[in-house]
Amino acid sequence: MVDTDRPRALGITSAVTAGAVVLSARGVLDDTTYLWLRDKIIHASLEEPRAVIVDVTALTAPAASSWLAFTSARWHVASWPRVPIILVCGDADVRAAIARSGIDARVAVYDTVDRAMGALPAPGARRHRARAQLTAVHSLGRSRELVAGWLTAWSRADLIPVATVVATAFVENVLQHTDSSPRLRLESDGSAITVVVEDSSRTHASRHETTGSRPPSGLAVVSALCRTWGNTPTPTGKAVWAVIGPENRL
Repeated sequence: MVDTDRPRALGITSAVTAGAVVLSARGVLDDTTYLWLRDKIIHASLEEPRAVIVDVTALTAPAASSWLAFTSARWHVASWPRVPIILVCGDADVRAAIARSGIDARVAVYDTVDRAMGALPAPGARRHRARAQLTAVHSLGRSRELVAGWLTAWSRADLIPVATVVATAFVENVLQHTDSSPRLRLESDGSAITVVVEDSSRTHASRHETTGSRPPSGLAVVSALCRTWGNTPTPTGKAVWAVIGPENRL
C-alpha cells in the first residue's frame, strides 16, 4: 500500500523483533515532517507491541526542537495504549544532540536495537482484547451486549455497569457527530480495563460544559466515571478511549 501522505523528505521502514516494532527513519525531521513521523509512531503503538523502537541513525534534525516529535508521541500513548517509545541512534554525535535537546529524560536512547531490546521489561501477564465493527443501526444496544459478554468471559463482571455507560457515551458521540460506523474495542490487563471506540473523523472528541437544567453531556459523564480518558489519532481517524479501574465500580 502506497502512503500518499508521506512527505518526500522523510521515510520509514518497519519490522517486528521479539514482539517489538522497530521503525527505521531516514531523511529530514523538521516542521514539515514532524507530525507525520509522530503519528506513524502513535499508529505503530495501537496494536500494543512490547515497545516501539525508532532507529534515527539516518535521520537529520536541523533544529533541536524537532526531536520533540518523540516526546509528543510518548505523551499521546502514555495512558493508552501505554507502549514504551525508545530511540536508537548509532551516531554518538547525534546522541549527544538528542541529549542536549532534553528529550532523553522522557524517551530512552540507546546505541543499538539489541541494547534497546535488552532494556525492555519481561512480557507481563496476558492481556485480554476484543473488538467488533458496529453498524449505525442498533449499535448502542449491541455495544452494551458485547461489553457485558466480554467482561463476563474475562471474570470482570464487576465493571460491566460502568463500562457499558462509557461505551454507550462513546458510540453515541460517534453517531451524533460523525458519519462513521463505530468500531468498539475492549481490553483488560487483569486490573484496569480500557474501552475504546474508533471512528473515521479526525476531529477530537471534547467535553462540553452544560449550564442550567440541561443534563451533563456524555463525555462529562465519562470524565466523572473513569480514571482517565482521551483521544488518539489512528491511520483512518481517531480512537476515543477511557481507562476504568476497580475504584470506578458503580
